[in-house]
Amino acid sequence: TLREFTMNDLLKFNNVNLDVLTETYNMPFYLSYLSKWPESFLLSEAPNGDITGYILGKAEGEDKLWHGHVSAVTVAPAYRRLGLAQKLMDDFEDLCINTYSAYFVDLFVRKSNKLAQDMYTKYGYVTYRRVLDYYSGESPEDALDMRKALPRDKNKESIIPL
Repeated sequence: TLREFTMNDLLKFNNVNLDVLTETYNMPFYLSYLSKWPESFLLSEAPNGDITGYILGKAEGEDKLWHGHVSAVTVAPAYRRLGLAQKLMDDFEDLCINTYSAYFVDLFVRKSNKLAQDMYTKYGYVTYRRVLDYYSGESPEDALDMRKALPRDKNKESIIPL
């Protein structure tokens, strides 16, 4: 089941969030998304109520750069390879098309995370540009800005690599 994330879910999503492949943010970051873009912060839930995955998104930009941005999408290790990430991404893309009327969806992925890059490529995303030193901390690293054009971008201008 997919549903909107709630504040109470922030106390229950460690099984999904505490994973080496998932970027973890501070509580005010998650709360800002809940308050500004609640329709873009979705989770998948097992029949027993366990959180199995989530997507954290928003809408931003101006004019032809108006787009949906995926800040995080992750699935709990026990629930991977079941199509949940695809379902979360599809739902967010539908929201970007039907609610936000966005031109494209973008996301950033670590340059070393080939598994995620391959997954996003399978979902129709292309590498738009490389962002130097995007990730900081113990393992600073470049990011790839990956994008998927939506129907509003009829000529797919948003995905022409820089």
